[in-house]
Amino acid sequence: MPSAFYLKLTDCDGENSETNTWLDFAIDCGYIDFKTHDLLVKEIDEIGVMLGTMIKTLEGFILK
Repeated sequence: MPSAFYLKLTDCDGENSETNTWLDFAIDCGYIDFKTHDLLVKEIDEIGVMLGTMIKTLEGFILK
């Protein structure tokens, strides 16, 4: 089961990175303004840090 949880976390991390790409696309196309872009990118960065921490300390998140 830990390997399945690890795979889900890495999937989430990849999706988080993809969201960052789409935000860049949205700003380039004028769909969002710079303030909104910056706010959302900061949120994505925080989520990335949390996911990275969970991936590095996987054992602490697995029920025994």
